[in-house]
Amino acid sequence: MPVVTLPDGSQKSFDKPVSVHDVAASIGPGLAKAALAGKVDGKLVDTSYSIDTDAQLAIVTLKDDEALELVRHDAAHVMAQAVQELYPGTQVTIGPAIENGFYYDFAREESFTPEDLEKIEARMQEIVKRDLPITREVWDRSEAIKTFDGIGEKYKVEIIEDIIPEGEEVSVYRQGEWFDVCRGPHLPSTSKLGKGFKLMKVAGAYWRGDSNNQMLQRIYGTAWRDAKELKAYLHRLEEAEKRDHRKIGKALDLFHTQEEAPGMIFWHDKGWTIYRLVEQYIREKIQSAGYREIRTPQIVDRTLWEKSGHWSKYRADMFTTQSENRDYAIKPMNCPCHVQVFNQGLKSYRDLPLRLAEFGSCHRNEASGTLHGLMRVRNFVQDDAHIFCTEDQIQSEVSGFVDLLFEIYRDFGFQDVMIALSTRPEQRVGEDEVWDKAEKALEDALNAKGLEWTLQPGEGAFYGPKIDFSLRDCLGRVWQCGTMQVDFSMPGRLDAHYIAEDNSKKIPVMLHRAILGSLERFIGILIEEYAGAMPLWLSPTQAVVMNITDKQAEYSKKVAESLKLQGFRVESDLRNEKIGFKIREHTLTRVPYLLVVGDREMENGSVAVRTRSGEDLGSLTVDELSSRLRDQVARRSN
Repeated sequence: MPVVTLPDGSQKSFDKPVSVHDVAASIGPGLAKAALAGKVDGKLVDTSYSIDTDAQLAIVTLKDDEALELVRHDAAHVMAQAVQELYPGTQVTIGPAIENGFYYDFAREESFTPEDLEKIEARMQEIVKRDLPITREVWDRSEAIKTFDGIGEKYKVEIIEDIIPEGEEVSVYRQGEWFDVCRGPHLPSTSKLGKGFKLMKVAGAYWRGDSNNQMLQRIYGTAWRDAKELKAYLHRLEEAEKRDHRKIGKALDLFHTQEEAPGMIFWHDKGWTIYRLVEQYIREKIQSAGYREIRTPQIVDRTLWEKSGHWSKYRADMFTTQSENRDYAIKPMNCPCHVQVFNQGLKSYRDLPLRLAEFGSCHRNEASGTLHGLMRVRNFVQDDAHIFCTEDQIQSEVSGFVDLLFEIYRDFGFQDVMIALSTRPEQRVGEDEVWDKAEKALEDALNAKGLEWTLQPGEGAFYGPKIDFSLRDCLGRVWQCGTMQVDFSMPGRLDAHYIAEDNSKKIPVMLHRAILGSLERFIGILIEEYAGAMPLWLSPTQAVVMNITDKQAEYSKKVAESLKLQGFRVESDLRNEKIGFKIREHTLTRVPYLLVVGDREMENGSVAVRTRSGEDLGSLTVDELSSRLRDQVARRSN
């Protein structure tokens, strides 16, 4: 007689095994209708799942986070059914739920066209209206192979033979006459999918991700709880398209990439100005926080990478070269070189903590298909630093770092920061006692700040626990940027030590930390966050002085020169063009302040001031304007 405990602590007793749906119905008809799945002792299951022993149960409805993955997984199945109804002979392979949607890989000789996607989406809507029950069946392994082989589904046969382990159930989900091998769980019927889905694009994908295998056709779609959520997502995509840093970078003449240097950035004058402003800002912040800036070599002998462990773990991602019978790697990260700086000269406990920072240029051999503007590159510069300290200093150093990180994020305009603490994985180095101390130090540092954070058990690095900091941008996208990682391994591997207070030789703890992550990627995030209209302090050109006629040309030059001498980035536009044309042009290039000079302004020693948003600030003297600009830059406001 199972006793089912619900999330509020209440219990319901049954005199025989009962399904998740039956439990929902016993609570009320509304919940039974809304039920999409259940969580039995934390495991997500179908509503048909039978409970025959005492269990904890949560009914999953459309309001729950788990519902989205169910909806997306079912959308993939409904799409596969639609494809096979419309295009007989097409083989289905795999179709998982992914972030924001789903995909399914198909084996078909003819290519899918945009018109095909419209037909498939329409058929999916028909299948949803059919309200087909989705039922789970467990098949005998050999019978499953025979059945799928008999209908020409060779990929499903391979999944059963090679991917599903021996001894594991072969579960098949059926909706109407269509069926697919799948672990599940799924919605109770196709009607529960609703109207919140849309097919997006077709791409190529190798079977099982192996370029030696057949190229398949992957149809991507997006799926949401309802049509309203879908509409909001499509709007975000439109906004993201408008804010694409690659398009803005080209339009504003900031940077470019080209085939001769894949994954490398060609910075133009205006883009490089932004880069240097970001770099100098970070430099000033870390110097104030007690960091010592260093510079280490780009190319280092493989023996150092072997000692650090990178050669065996990251060799495929390294660019390598040879000279005079020696193997070298272009550094993919800075940490081993920072240990070499620490190792120069005898260190005492009095020298700790020692904070070494570098704008370190790194190279990683990323797959060409993953490269994406500034966001995914092969050459990037990290705002990297390593703190060498004692175990007792971990918490205070983490605390100071968190303060610095939040201050920097606020200055760049980011207020929504998500924090995740990752603890020890199964495969790790170091004693459990040391891990206990390090994990507690990180946790205590976060709690002392009153910060909200999530725990990610087992997600730490093999060498120590870590905290990751992610930014949410204006479109709701999440970017992981900052990190603080405790390392018990590398200092010892590279012979780092210090003399403790009792004159014993000890290995320091090494804290890997970054705030922006890479400057290239962070600038890409900034460009998209501000749609190219950078805050005044980061704008490559802060103001443009424009004359109405040639008569004001000399005065315009003097105004521009005066502002330049005060440290502002100002340009003059003295072309023989209509002032309306000049204003429109510089508005499109996102210049924050447009300064117009006519006869009246020249006579009064002033400028007519407009902002890029179209606000008319009237006439200001040069001193009044410079005071306004100086205040805005100091506040780092937009």
